Amino acid sequence: MALRQFGELEAAIMDRLWCYGRPVPVRDVVDDLQKERTIAYTTVLTVMDKLHKKGWLRRERAGRGHLYEPLVSRETYTARLMRSALATSNNQAAAFVHFLSELSTDEAKALQAAMRIVSPEKDS
Repeated sequence: MALRQFGELEAAIMDRLWCYGRPVPVRDVVDDLQKERTIAYTTVLTVMDKLHKKGWLRRERAGRGHLYEPLVSRETYTARLMRSALATSNNQAAAFVHFLSELSTDEAKALQAAMRIVSPEKDS
């Protein structure tokens, strides 16, 4: 099953939660988002509840409300998106060739560094 990319508000919420690095109440996210746009508390609450139900956020009771935090890192989410995109190709080797040919110098260096850390298992 293909992983769906976050919608605009979902992405804005997840971005903030990844940056906070700690469990936060909805109010903190609302206050942060309102620095850039007008948005209702109930809208943010609804989206965060949906993200919780989809398995992206952990929620724990805190007084009358909840504290939320991501269940996966931004990097894990990105890796899952990349794998999901790769799975749509009938020719993964060709998809890799196209992907690699479009990498910037910095992206290529990051890939080389990652390959030094994690080497794919060899077929037996």
